[in-house]
Amino acid sequence: MHLYLSFPTSPGSEILSIGAYSIKWYGFLISISVLVGLNISKRLAKIRGIDPSNVTDLLPSLIISSIIGARLYYVFFELRQFTGYNSFTNIRLLNFTIKLPSFLAVWEGGIAIHGALIGGCLSIFFFCRSKKIPFKNILDIIIPSLVLGQAIGRWGNYFNNEAFGLPTDLPWKIFIPEVNRPMEFANSNFFHPTFLYESIWNFLIFILLIYIFNKQSQTKFIIPGLISCTYIITYSFGRFWIEGLRTDSLCVGSLPPFCEGGLRVAQFISICLFSSGLIWLYFLKLKTHKNH
Repeated sequence: MHLYLSFPTSPGSEILSIGAYSIKWYGFLISISVLVGLNISKRLAKIRGIDPSNVTDLLPSLIISSIIGARLYYVFFELRQFTGYNSFTNIRLLNFTIKLPSFLAVWEGGIAIHGALIGGCLSIFFFCRSKKIPFKNILDIIIPSLVLGQAIGRWGNYFNNEAFGLPTDLPWKIFIPEVNRPMEFANSNFFHPTFLYESIWNFLIFILLIYIFNKQSQTKFIIPGLISCTYIITYSFGRFWIEGLRTDSLCVGSLPPFCEGGLRVAQFISICLFSSGLIWLYFLKLKTHKNH
């Protein structure tokens, strides 16, 4: 008897549709992530002796800067999608003409987590300077919520039939409709659910970070920046390997799925962040030994 197993096929990107208006799973999951993350970060702030209202005050600028950063990052590495003449508004940039409506249409897809991290960190940095709050302390109470939000948000990729990997026959394979497949794999039906891999990996990181946070709180031996440093190392490690399976990677000098002759941007950034995280960890330990 042949046992047929696969990951459930996506039911579609919409939760509810009324006329021209619809509620998308991706947006819904991101909203849930923000609400859950806000609650967690406020609790962590209280444990660390930081006024929880700072988290609430930071949230609006953090969301806006993260979205802008995620979009700018994506557009920068995908300029070919956003150049050419448009009948509405055009912005001349060197030899390019950027189609402004497409550039702003975040709801049509095209954001990158590394860009969101850059935008979010800048927002936190300037917020901390204005409030005269230690940057690493605030970062440490925001990061666990961030990685949990990543774990939840990845399921938006599932509903959108995106962020999947190469063809596979593994039991947890997922069926991808032909319209969503890369041309190179039009005849393949089942693919790696890489969104699932990253979601699980991010959730495990969240558990690790909360464990470290609680351990520091119990022992009263707090190393500001340790949680953020751990996140950078662990997330970058997992993202590097998972990115190697994906068919929709941002590339430099070539097109997906294999970036032949080019470079997978997320893997390069992951190597840089992983290395930076190790260096940061070394200096944290060095500083700790000097103080004790």
